[in-house]
Amino acid sequence: MSFAAAVRTCFQKYATFEGRAKRSEFWWWMLFQTLVTGVIALIGGVFVIAASVGNPGGQANGPLLVIGMIFYVVAIVVALGLLVPTYAVGCRRLHDRGMSGWLQLLTLVPCGNIVLLVFWVMGGTPGANTYGEKTS
Repeated sequence: MSFAAAVRTCFQKYATFEGRAKRSEFWWWMLFQTLVTGVIALIGGVFVIAASVGNPGGQANGPLLVIGMIFYVVAIVVALGLLVPTYAVGCRRLHDRGMSGWLQLLTLVPCGNIVLLVFWVMGGTPGANTYGEKTS
C-alpha cells in the first residue's frame, strides 16, 4: 500500500474499528500524522524563537509570539482531529494479528507502548481470523 493510499484509507475509515489493517497502512498513517503535527508545531517554534531574538533576556513578545502560539494551537487541534483515526487504524492493525483493539489501553501502563510496538511490528495472521479476511 502506498503512502497516499494509506492516508486515504485511514480518512475513509475515520472511526472504523472493525476489520484489519496491513502494516504498511498503519505505518504510513503514523508517519503522516507525525509529520503533519510535527511540521505545524515546528513552524510555531520558529516564530516563538524569532520573537525572542534581539530582546533583552531572550523574552519573547510581539506579533511573532502570537503567530507562534496560533501555530501551536492549530497543531493541538490537528492532533486531536487525527486521534480517532489513529486509534482506529491501531485497532485494525491489532485485529490483523488476531488481537483485540482494547490492547491499546496498554498505553496507559508504563512500558505498555513497547508491548504495543512489538504487536504492531509483527506480521498479520495468514488467511481469515476472528476479525475478517486478510486484506490484499
